[in-house]
Amino acid sequence: MKIENTVALVTGANGGIGRHYVEALQAAGAAKIYVCARKAESVAEIVSTNPEKIIAISLDITDEKSISDAASQCQDISLLINNAGVGFNQRLIAAQDLTLARTEIEVNYFGTLAMCRAFAPILKKNGGGAIVNMLSILARINFPLNSSYSASKAAALSLTQGVRAELAVQGTLVVGVMPGTVDTEKSKYYPPPKVSPVEVAKAALQAVIDGVEDVYPGEQARELVEQLSKDPKAVEKQMAAMLQTP
Repeated sequence: MKIENTVALVTGANGGIGRHYVEALQAAGAAKIYVCARKAESVAEIVSTNPEKIIAISLDITDEKSISDAASQCQDISLLINNAGVGFNQRLIAAQDLTLARTEIEVNYFGTLAMCRAFAPILKKNGGGAIVNMLSILARINFPLNSSYSASKAAALSLTQGVRAELAVQGTLVVGVMPGTVDTEKSKYYPPPKVSPVEVAKAALQAVIDGVEDVYPGEQARELVEQLSKDPKAVEKQMAAMLQTP
């Protein structure tokens, strides 16, 4: 699939990675980009860089009517980038309650699924196109210091595989993007190595161009994938050892 002259939609466009997806799409020659956030005014700066091609959409991916309204407005897309997500650095047992874990599942799993369901018919109508689901290497292995987020991304990875299977018949490519720690404001206290959001966005779009279904941007993600292929239990124990307190 070519990015040039494509009409794309990016959720979570006001976030640390989202704006870089928009920049990468512009650089690749996208014809139009719908930039989505809960509050359209939060993407005003992004829109101002190219108002003829970049269109703000108010979208809450946990709200069915909001998704339906967005789908009605964006009938011309052939590339859906599910970038919106949340993470709260919560453990599973030590967390005070399940409120934040439920939010992670609601956004990262159900929100992504709802977007795929709403836009699959549009992609079919427009020739198949592609869906990019922004996941994490933690979809492949649980990090106990951020374990409920890891679980939500694992669910989203399984979702990605299931949607991929169902939409193959209509010619829709479904890409799972699984970087390591991305160098954004939210990860400023995380140790290196980190991958730049620019590299993540470029790698994701290149995967769309090349027809690659799973992409692992950054040194950390690639190393973990290699380790998981050799000894997944050792990686699990390595992650568990990072948990310093009961």
